[in-house]
Amino acid sequence: MASSSSSNSPCAACKFLRRKCMLGCIFAPYFPPEEPQKFANVHKIFGASNVTKLLNELLPHQREDAVNSLAYEAEARMKDPVYGCVGAISFLQREVHRLEKELEAANADLLRYACNEIPTALPSLPGTEMLPVISPHQRSVGFGRRIGIDTGLYQTSGLQLPYPPPWTHNSLGDSIDRVGGGPGGNI
Repeated sequence: MASSSSSNSPCAACKFLRRKCMLGCIFAPYFPPEEPQKFANVHKIFGASNVTKLLNELLPHQREDAVNSLAYEAEARMKDPVYGCVGAISFLQREVHRLEKELEAANADLLRYACNEIPTALPSLPGTEMLPVISPHQRSVGFGRRIGIDTGLYQTSGLQLPYPPPWTHNSLGDSIDRVGGGPGGNI
């Protein structure tokens, strides 16, 4: 915070208002003489008397944040007289929302590739066949058979199941090589 009494030059507010900058000037700590445009924008949008009232109502530790906020809002209003900072905030919120959706889509693609899952929806055709899961540790591939070494995964139309489908084992726990067939026998 700059003080106008030590530099003998009036603060930007007093210089703009063409008045003498007194020792206890409320504007001096927040509008230094080297930033005249900052006060000019604030004065044009809010007015000097409104800013004075606002600063007098606030506690000293809150004033700097209030002046920075007023300066930002005034500058945004100068750039966009209709929407001001609300337009900028709205634009940024839409951008964040768009980027969140893009990130969700990228994460879904990454998860799909990591799980080696191609389609996620089951076809509605009757009599859908079991599709083998191709893995580097594949032992044997048969119709409706458990494949892979201790993977415990089956694949039906692109959907991986962490448990065996009920039609691949009979009541004795034997593996069935054909749908509707008994133990043993390959297609």
